[in-house]
Amino acid sequence: MSPTETWRARAGTRFACEKRPAAGTRGMVVTNHPLASAAGAEMLAEGGNAVDGAIAALFALSVVEPMMVGLLGGGMAHLRLPDGTHTVIDGMATVASAARPDMFAPAEPGNPRNLEAVGRANAVGGLAVATPGNLKAWCEMLARFGTLPLADVMAPAIRHAERGYRATPYLAECVAEAAPDMARDPAIAEIYLPGGAPLRPGHRVVQGAYAETLRTVAREGAAALDGALGDAIAAGIARAGGIVSAEDVRGYRTIERAPLRGPYRDVEVLLPPPPAASGVHVLQMLNILSHHDLRALGFGTADTLHLLAECLKIAFADRAAASGDPAFVDVPVARLTSAAYGAERAALLDMTRAQAWGAGVAGAESPNTTHLTVADSEGRIVCATQTINSTFGARFLVHGTGMIPNNYLATFDPRPGRALSIAPGKRVTTSMSPMIVLREGKPAYALGMPGGLRIFGSVMQAMLNLVDHGMSLQEAVEAPRLWTQGDAVEIEPAFPEDVRAALAARGHTLSRLPHVGGGMCAIGFGADGAMEGAACWRADGTAIGVGGGLAREGVRFWPDSAGPR
Repeated sequence: MSPTETWRARAGTRFACEKRPAAGTRGMVVTNHPLASAAGAEMLAEGGNAVDGAIAALFALSVVEPMMVGLLGGGMAHLRLPDGTHTVIDGMATVASAARPDMFAPAEPGNPRNLEAVGRANAVGGLAVATPGNLKAWCEMLARFGTLPLADVMAPAIRHAERGYRATPYLAECVAEAAPDMARDPAIAEIYLPGGAPLRPGHRVVQGAYAETLRTVAREGAAALDGALGDAIAAGIARAGGIVSAEDVRGYRTIERAPLRGPYRDVEVLLPPPPAASGVHVLQMLNILSHHDLRALGFGTADTLHLLAECLKIAFADRAAASGDPAFVDVPVARLTSAAYGAERAALLDMTRAQAWGAGVAGAESPNTTHLTVADSEGRIVCATQTINSTFGARFLVHGTGMIPNNYLATFDPRPGRALSIAPGKRVTTSMSPMIVLREGKPAYALGMPGGLRIFGSVMQAMLNLVDHGMSLQEAVEAPRLWTQGDAVEIEPAFPEDVRAALAARGHTLSRLPHVGGGMCAIGFGADGAMEGAACWRADGTAIGVGGGLAREGVRFWPDSAGPR
């Protein structure tokens, strides 16, 4: 049997892929928009490396996927360098210096899982904005690890902003969802609500003011924040009722962090550390799952899905008790990621029934994010998840700049005295999971996706699809998913009725949704240096591989004779 036939023979759920993978030897770019993938591939074709390609793709995404990512957002980038070292660049947004723990009134004071404030004041408008980190992070990554000039890397983004691009159905759906809020701001409505109605697929989106902002950044780099651009950002946020100051913007600093690492089966898994919750809780869940033979249980069976749901519930119970910025919250990383703690929790699992789980240690995000995975032939990998938080962030444009600010304060608890409460300078906690998987010390897979709280559980499921179930890369990213944080279990339609009935019989309350999380972007690495890229059906994801290469040295064309003279 082939590996694919093997997993299908044991599976309780079968499915067909909607997309096909790409192949390359000189590089691979996978993003959630074809024009962004093309921008990254252009840099590789120009002789740039994976970092050049990733930053070009990110700037392009800020134009063509404006609902998901922008210069005034934040993110996590996981890099592997040619010498085998790994580093995480933390560009997450921070709370403004003038913020207070009680600046919002909780909409549901008695429901600790509801982080919404009265009047959605922490989600829409200027007061929802946190100090952004993306622009500084992108420029720093390029300067440290890239090879091409910033102006070259930004050229595709500037071109698409100035000349426009065609809106995809995915963008149009996002606009329609956010339209009531965007209608309050004439500047953002002019672009995305032409004639007062949400734009339709195929509409040409032109962003002239943003093109000018990008040109300023291409000339000045992150130093533009120290001048007129920084002043304009602060003034625009204040005009919308916000408190992020020019001093906040200029004083922002990225943090370089070492990734968390842990074994699973025959691989090693590397993920970001706190303030990202992903690394802690994926390693925690893998330690629990290592006590079960998922390969034998089969993909999409009631037993496997029951285990995944219970592990997610355990992880989220611990996340609620002890997650946050490590500068403000004592996150018990060693305890949560230890094999002993995994064994302790695994021993409490009951395969016959669902349980309510509390935290084993003392101690909400938006699904609207983007992700890219880029690799080159020299061993560099960039696995980066970036966001402005909700769809279209705070849902207004910073006057005169064309930039959409984040609404990251929606991810903090509006109640004082909690791990996720607001505090000046505090970094946003995130579920971003840019994951790199090693086998015998060499890259095997790099993957990640958007999806807020659903990210780390979904990325882990894709990794399990590869390592335990033996799926192809394309199958692994497109496979149906489930998710829960302790309430209903969200489950995609591809899981069959008999499996859903078996889960319900064990006590799980199921919520059938059209999709769980966003579009995954993954690269697989062959022993011979070949790369495979895959993107799933949950977004406009596109993989572009770069093959071929330059001519052999000493070769030239002799049109007028049979050989050299």
